[in-house]
Amino acid sequence: MTMTLTAFFRPKQFTGYHMLATIVTFFAVIIGVNLVMASYAISTWTGLVVPNTYIASQEFNGKAAESRAISALGYQGEIASGPDGFTFALSDKAGDPVTADAVLVAFNRPVGAVGDHTMTLTPRGEGVFAAPGKLVEGEWIAHVSAVLDGATIYRAAYRIHTLADGSLRQ
Repeated sequence: MTMTLTAFFRPKQFTGYHMLATIVTFFAVIIGVNLVMASYAISTWTGLVVPNTYIASQEFNGKAAESRAISALGYQGEIASGPDGFTFALSDKAGDPVTADAVLVAFNRPVGAVGDHTMTLTPRGEGVFAAPGKLVEGEWIAHVSAVLDGATIYRAAYRIHTLADGSLRQ
């Protein structure tokens, strides 16, 4: 039984079984991709910034007024990091140092909550606050709050990138 080339390359008949296999394969790929995407969506960051958006919206006007009052003071801050820890310098409009009881820094990753933590920086001199510690290398958002006599006198957020040695990328 030898087959000639023309018989070998002759068009085959497309049957109902071929159509069934095509449709089943198509939908199997679609459903498979959807299942993979759903599992990634469930296992990763939810995207929520606050636990209860309704309560956050009710507090917005008060926080906005507090932020305007803090901005009116004109304080300026500068965050620095090195192998020995973190420092924060706080000054007024004229560049004179500002005293505070403590500076609280909340370090958050831009996406996700892995490794988030808070540091309390203590006064080390005129307008300078420091604490030992080192961040893991990468992108961070540092939410800085300076407190004097129980009231917040400064609040700002800094986007920083720490290097492997603990210093900040400029």
